[in-house]
Amino acid sequence: MSEKKSQYDTDPLDPDFARGTEDIWGATRLVDPTTAPVEQQRYHPESEAPTRRIDENFAQSYPSVFTPPAAYQPPPPARTAYAPPPQPQRSAAAPPAGQYAPPAAQPFAPPRNVAGLGIPERYANTLPYAPFYIGLVASIIELLVVPRGEVRTRFHAAQGMALQLGILAVGFVLGIFTSIGGFRAGGILFSLASFAFLIVSMIRVWNGREHRLAPLEDASRFLNERIDPRK
Repeated sequence: MSEKKSQYDTDPLDPDFARGTEDIWGATRLVDPTTAPVEQQRYHPESEAPTRRIDENFAQSYPSVFTPPAAYQPPPPARTAYAPPPQPQRSAAAPPAGQYAPPAAQPFAPPRNVAGLGIPERYANTLPYAPFYIGLVASIIELLVVPRGEVRTRFHAAQGMALQLGILAVGFVLGIFTSIGGFRAGGILFSLASFAFLIVSMIRVWNGREHRLAPLEDASRFLNERIDPRK
């Protein structure tokens, strides 16, 4: 059975149009894509090579930095975890750090008495500098009764005695000049100055400060060596 031709397959002006058409189509359909020339392959849609990916022969590219890893791997744990040093335990009575704590009260110690006198050393060292002949009498008594083992007390007794004797000597000389010349202001000024010096000496020795009079050093040593304590 012959195929029915449509109006597009015939040409009334060309009786050989249908045969030529069949020849052309038949020649085109029978073309072998592997052996036919290029001029014939272009008319056959199946004669072209199959479509291939242009990147199939490319080397594998580097992974993108924006691509997350397949699975999250946490960092390895540290070898040794830091542990703070133990804090010393404080007693309940201890104050917190940074707060002032008053020193603990020391037990009261009675003052030491000077051998031979039986009075505290503070009083024995201060009495030789008392004004109005009190110091002179006290220094003589101390040099007579205090043993040489009480070095500090005997030193102040000898120095106080030398000072009292020096004040008496200067006052006596000024009294002679006053009786001759009738000028009493010098004697009064010296008396006031000596009284003030004796008070200052008593305060220094009472507070335990060093009190040495260089001009009276030789006289003090002489009195301390010459006056022996009684047995």
